[in-house]
Amino acid sequence: MTDLKLLALDSEDLEVISTHVQDAVIRVGDMGYARKDRRFAMLMNRFDWESGSGRAKGQRKRAALHFDGVQSVATAGIDTNAQDGVLELLSIQYEAIDGPAGIIELNFAGGGSVRLGVECLEARLSDLGATWAAAAKPAHVLD
Repeated sequence: MTDLKLLALDSEDLEVISTHVQDAVIRVGDMGYARKDRRFAMLMNRFDWESGSGRAKGQRKRAALHFDGVQSVATAGIDTNAQDGVLELLSIQYEAIDGPAGIIELNFAGGGSVRLGVECLEARLSDLGATWAAAAKPAHVLD
């Protein structure tokens, strides 16, 4: 299996990354903003949607996702003091505000979100090599 290494420089690229990280599990303590470097990064255990259904429950991979050119970070519905708290990532969206500048929104199950004010869209997703059998395949109830 090949490890993913994806770069997003526009909203269409970000949709591809969002699809690959849907249902990723993230520890609150594994997210952070390096203000001096203007980078927001997170480690995650992403569900490996692209591997097909070779295994009934699928598999997870350790991955890193970071955003560059970050000017501000705001959270809603997330207890950032609960470092061992676990979040399930549902989607990532980008809205241009002024030229290339805009807002990236990371939406989590249960209504939590992280909003990144960015000078431009630049995101990178990289698998880190570790792969293991998933406890269960994520499922979504459709209205």
